[in-house]
Amino acid sequence: MDPTPAKSPAPSAPTDTLVPSPARWWRSWWRSLSPTRQDRFAALAPLAAVLMFLAAIVVAFWYLRVEEVEREQEALRRDVEYAQQRVRLRLLERQEQLMRVARDIANQEMNKGDFARRSEALITQYPELQSITWIDEQQRIRATHSAPTVHSEQLRIVGDTLKPGDTAKTYALVQDLQQPVYAQSPAVPGEPAPLLQLQVPLNSTGGFGGVVLGEYSVDSLLRYGTPTEVLARYAVTMLDGSGQLLAGTALPERADGNPLPWARDRANEYEVPVSPVGSGLVLRAQAYRTSLGFVGNSLFWLVGTLSAMTAWLLLATWRHTRRRMRTQEALVAETNFRRAMENSVLTGMRALDLEGRITYVNAAFCQMTGWSESDLVGQLPPYSYWPSNEYDSLRLKLRDELSGKTIVGGFQVRVQRKNGTQFDARLYVSPLIDAHGQHTGWMSSMTDITEPNRIREQLSASHERFTIVLEALDASVSVAPLGSAELLFANKLYRQWFGSQTDGHLQLVAQAGVLPARHTDSMDDEDGLMGLPTDPLTSARSENAEIFLPELGKWLEVRSRYLSWVDGRLAQMVIATDITPRRLAQEQAARQAEHAQSISRLITMGEMASSVAHELNQPLTAISNYCSGMISRSQSGQLSQEMLLTALQKTAHQAQRAGQIIQRIRAFVKRSEPNRTLARVADMVSEAVELADIELRRHNVRLTHRVAERLPPVMADTILIEQVLVNLMKNGAESIENSQRPGHQRSVDLSVLPREIDGQQVVEFTVQDTGKGLPPEVLDRLFEAFFTTKSEGMGMGLNLCRSIVESHHGRMRAENLYNGSDVIGCRFTFWLPLAAPVDATPLTTPRTIA
Repeated sequence: MDPTPAKSPAPSAPTDTLVPSPARWWRSWWRSLSPTRQDRFAALAPLAAVLMFLAAIVVAFWYLRVEEVEREQEALRRDVEYAQQRVRLRLLERQEQLMRVARDIANQEMNKGDFARRSEALITQYPELQSITWIDEQQRIRATHSAPTVHSEQLRIVGDTLKPGDTAKTYALVQDLQQPVYAQSPAVPGEPAPLLQLQVPLNSTGGFGGVVLGEYSVDSLLRYGTPTEVLARYAVTMLDGSGQLLAGTALPERADGNPLPWARDRANEYEVPVSPVGSGLVLRAQAYRTSLGFVGNSLFWLVGTLSAMTAWLLLATWRHTRRRMRTQEALVAETNFRRAMENSVLTGMRALDLEGRITYVNAAFCQMTGWSESDLVGQLPPYSYWPSNEYDSLRLKLRDELSGKTIVGGFQVRVQRKNGTQFDARLYVSPLIDAHGQHTGWMSSMTDITEPNRIREQLSASHERFTIVLEALDASVSVAPLGSAELLFANKLYRQWFGSQTDGHLQLVAQAGVLPARHTDSMDDEDGLMGLPTDPLTSARSENAEIFLPELGKWLEVRSRYLSWVDGRLAQMVIATDITPRRLAQEQAARQAEHAQSISRLITMGEMASSVAHELNQPLTAISNYCSGMISRSQSGQLSQEMLLTALQKTAHQAQRAGQIIQRIRAFVKRSEPNRTLARVADMVSEAVELADIELRRHNVRLTHRVAERLPPVMADTILIEQVLVNLMKNGAESIENSQRPGHQRSVDLSVLPREIDGQQVVEFTVQDTGKGLPPEVLDRLFEAFFTTKSEGMGMGLNLCRSIVESHHGRMRAENLYNGSDVIGCRFTFWLPLAAPVDATPLTTPRTIA
């Protein structure tokens, strides 16, 4: 109940104004809730109260436990610091005693005997002091005394020198600082416990005189230096700087069996470094467990059990209220879902009663038309979104709609927005049935189809343009599915050539040799179409071939490509282009090139005519001389049979020599079709050298040639390659002749070597002369047709040579040779690729010279 003030200063004021502010806010908030929410909060209030009570108990116990732990931690810290002070005082006392010994030694008031007696007294009186050693400035042990409990490995022998290690390092540090220094070695498993060392310097008038080394037992220091009351309450241990145990016994890890990690009590411990040793020696104390912990408290479990029972009793009431609210929540959720669905769809919804009155419109319908729900609901035809010029047609459609004459696919109408613009829409109508099965009206859905209509018109126009382009192509285009005689598409030129059947398409595919091969075996790891590309169709490469159709009298270039037709079938498109003019031009160009090559060879032999005549004159003169000699000797009767046989053999040899020269010239200038076969490089070079050697000897030019051993064969026309070599060697001889070189500088060198150029294995031919070279302007135009530097030249020799090399898939280049800035010659180089391993044509045999 709200509190009522004892005294009202304004009787006419409302009661709410007299309620304190928190209570007034709480009542206004409660009244703003719906009845469902009020029932829900009323059912949850008892359970919330019990949970809050249980939480308060837990927090109280947790707070008490935290205070208890803090008190224990504070007591532990105070006791550990007290024990640390006791140990510190004990160490300082021993340090003072060792410093007195060091002062007496430095003042030469103590000899070795006195040192031994005082050390024995100190070690006997103080159990933690295990050993006292006198070390001089040379790190040599002068005297030492140890307790009986010192391990044999830790004993020091008089006369020994300090070994490199922690003791030697501390010795060097004491020498530098001239102050006492503590050192604690780390514990090593399996070895005696390390001793705490204190080195006190011997400061004499002459400077540093050594140290007095005192070694402490850490265990005795812990036992006798720590107060007994601290040892009784805690597990006290000594640790080194790395946390290894030096003395004492630590508490084991607690395994109390409690599976709850928050219910386990950690061991209360505290550690502090021992002064003056520093962080190398740490004193740690662990408190023994004396309490049951937070979860082990019986009062906590009693209160928790009572609270759980109260919550369980209230659970039935809460579940009953929850079941009652589910029905109402489901109804609200269903209503909200339908409303959200209607508002989220892009389709306009409109409901009409049996008289044609609008009873419902959704948000999408209002957004389409621009009219609000209040403007549309309750309207009778004509509706505000009807265009005024289409009232009659829309009334007829509405009459058919109300009479039940609905169209399954809907019908198209024009709709006018509130701003006056219009759009195309498609209307679908279905009857509206209420919960009692009564027909109460009609439900219509409207979709804006302006954009689909525009896209459809654009697609239609695009298809029309595409068809016009294909019909106007000067190539035949046809598409047919695989395994079917149906022709899917054919343009105008295809219909002119082959008609409207697939015969022409299949003929082009079969004759071009790109028809997919069929396979009868069915294996799991093979493609079902066997021969078609298994990669995506968009990445499949097109194939092309050149064929001749006698019935058309045309050469056609046929290109094919696999594609997926609009209905999903795999089809093949074939494009055939008329290339008859191009083929005729290529054949004519080939004939002209062959004619030019023959003419070039004839010109070459014409230029070499005098040399050839001189070469033939020698065997013919020899034959004439042999015949004249035999006649004269026969007339004089001095011709024996042996002399006659010898003369006839020489005559026959000279005749064969002349015949070989003539046969070689005939083979060189003979006009023939190009014939590329596997040819031996050495045979081609030998034939070219024999032909060119005549011309080179006429110009008094020395010819040398080198051919690498075991060169692989090349695929070449031997006559054409010989023509290239002869032209290059002849040009080199002419260049030497024009440059007027002396006799020892008149040479042409031909070398043939294997090379690797751009990752390809080739045979490289090099012709090098010692002429005057070529000017830079000539090098730029050297291989152009009809360009020459000779007064009677045609300018076709080097152009033909380069054409021949490039027709063999090779390359040719020219460059000058320099000696400093002087040109000493010119080098022509060309290379031919090696024959592929799949070439099975037999090697060309050398020509037989008759």
